[in-house]
Amino acid sequence: MISWKNLDTLTSFQELSKTKQVNLPEVMSGENGAERVRKYSVPMAEGLNYNYAAKKVDDDILELLVKLGEEAQLADKFKALYNGEVINTGEQRLVMHQMVRGQLGDPVTADGVDKRTFYVEQQQKIADFANKVHAGEIVNEAGEKFTTVVQIGIGGSDLGPRALYIALENWARANDTLKLEAKFVSNVDPDDAAAVLNSIDVAHSLFIVVSKSGTTLETLTNETFVKEALKKEGLNPSKHMLAVTSETSPMAKSEDYLAAFFMDDYIGGRFSSSSAVGGAVLSLAFGPEVFAQFLEGAAEEDKLSAGEDVLKNPEMMDALISVYERNVLGYPTTALLPYSQALSRLPAHLQQASMESNGKSVNRFGEPINYQTGAILFGEPGTNGQHSFYQLLHQGTDIVPLQFVGFKNSQIGTDVEIQGSTSQQKLCANVVAQIVAFACGRPNENPNKNFKGGRPSSIITGDQLTPKSLGALLAHFENKFMFEGFLWNINSFDQEGVQLGKILANQVLAHETDGALKEYSDLLNI
Repeated sequence: MISWKNLDTLTSFQELSKTKQVNLPEVMSGENGAERVRKYSVPMAEGLNYNYAAKKVDDDILELLVKLGEEAQLADKFKALYNGEVINTGEQRLVMHQMVRGQLGDPVTADGVDKRTFYVEQQQKIADFANKVHAGEIVNEAGEKFTTVVQIGIGGSDLGPRALYIALENWARANDTLKLEAKFVSNVDPDDAAAVLNSIDVAHSLFIVVSKSGTTLETLTNETFVKEALKKEGLNPSKHMLAVTSETSPMAKSEDYLAAFFMDDYIGGRFSSSSAVGGAVLSLAFGPEVFAQFLEGAAEEDKLSAGEDVLKNPEMMDALISVYERNVLGYPTTALLPYSQALSRLPAHLQQASMESNGKSVNRFGEPINYQTGAILFGEPGTNGQHSFYQLLHQGTDIVPLQFVGFKNSQIGTDVEIQGSTSQQKLCANVVAQIVAFACGRPNENPNKNFKGGRPSSIITGDQLTPKSLGALLAHFENKFMFEGFLWNINSFDQEGVQLGKILANQVLAHETDGALKEYSDLLNI
């Protein structure tokens, strides 16, 4: 029997709160540090590895974290989720984004259909369409092949697919599997759509309009902007546009689109990259085989997330340490720092996935909670971030837990040697140096040059960023955020916090305003 309890009522959490904190500079120095690096790691799928040696944990704290994971029934709650229980209590919905990648447990039927079968059918439908585009069987009105695909969406319909496309673009070029160049339009600011349209040949472009409801204001506005641009070029928009939506939306059976691919209400936008939302654009850009590899990597990581042994479950361990840092050590922020330019947009995507999921102040039953929940997440790729905000991370008054990502090899397979080392070696040397510098610091009599250390970090390492390892990496963070929500006893799968602004914006556009709303509207001449 699953019991949903607030974090501060759990015995193991109360014990954890009284435990002596780890002196990170001490335990990470010399041979002690070397032993920790060898000891405190968990293998992930596709050759990845989660190492938490530079976190403020020791065997005593880990023992209590294991107890906390067991007392909070993390494995049981995930099992209930993938077996089709209603975990999204705010909207009374199933949570099915893992099912898109593979079936972890029992068959799940909803809306009168087997959900795994439904998702596989949509993936095959996308694959068939993409293959026909690549083969020149689906062409523009002049009989010419398409060269570009443009995704029109916002939030989860943009951030995840955009991050994944950027992550694999160089890999695809190096492996001769880039089929179509992809662009993205998200902001309702007309300059966004105009900039993309000015950078492409619209006559040879496909446009994917992504809106689950078919009513998303920003997306429909940008769709109209693009349609007008196509008409000005003498082109028929319906010959250039695809839809990714739900079967019940007004877009589903519209003749305005060449084809429509479906998702459902059981997949939240920020978790939708594995669905048709990411599948259509990535299959068109790289080929459906590449997208299938991405799904395979994610599915393998999901299997690890379903494991009951906390010490062998990288997502569960990452979440438990994160909650320890948030609720015992009192750290309000965390930084995601991928030492891979290909992952330049991953922090933005995971910022939404984390903060939209776990930015809650009431529990699953709508009751106020008395402890902190989701941390503020930010990040940039290394080494760029080192020359930006690392000053604060090293010597600022706040301690910010850090999550690094690094790969032994680049995606392109070529490199240059300068001053005795290659570019990739220089990149990896920087991330290694940063981990130790943050943990151990360096004393100096000059206060301005004194580094106290004691700043915790973890790192996920791998051989190379590929479609499979990217899938595993994405699943790691999605499942980490899920486990954090379970620990905090909140609903990580709705997002009521984004609704109020939309409602007031519609009032402004309808000129139904007074007070401050009217004055601000007048300032911007609305």
